[in-house]
Amino acid sequence: MSTRTVNRRQKWSLDNVRTRGPSEPLPSPPAYMSSAVSVSGEVSKKTDISRLITKKSWDLALGPIKQVPMNLFISYMAGNSISIFPIMMVGMLLMRPVQAIWSTKSTFKMMETSNAILQMIVFVFGNLVNMGLALYKCHSMGLLPTHASDWLAFVEPPLRLEYLSGGPLLQ
Repeated sequence: MSTRTVNRRQKWSLDNVRTRGPSEPLPSPPAYMSSAVSVSGEVSKKTDISRLITKKSWDLALGPIKQVPMNLFISYMAGNSISIFPIMMVGMLLMRPVQAIWSTKSTFKMMETSNAILQMIVFVFGNLVNMGLALYKCHSMGLLPTHASDWLAFVEPPLRLEYLSGGPLLQ
């Protein structure tokens, strides 16, 4: 910057301070029209609030779906071994969506001015996706009884239809 530009800026700032008194408010910025704000201010406030409520309800609804990639990564990193960390991770992955589904109504209670049925459906769907991910992880770890061999304790032993005895006859 040249010294001439610096001098011009300093002169402007000093002139601005000199022209307005200490009790006067700052002048409006260029291209600012206060009349446009005052006329449509009340109408825009209502639409802004309703738009913000709708945006907040969609943020709440999409929260569980946004957690799916992180849950996939954590599931991958935990591995398929049966140890305390993966089991705790699967337990939390399963319990958090259940708790969130049970508290759906209270979660969306603050959106009392809007009817957020679609957002609630998306919220529940996202939690069901996370529950499905937890159940898949349980299946891959072998914790779900999905094979016939898992149910052998409940299988009745076969009934004998005939008895056979053998051996030499003693005379």
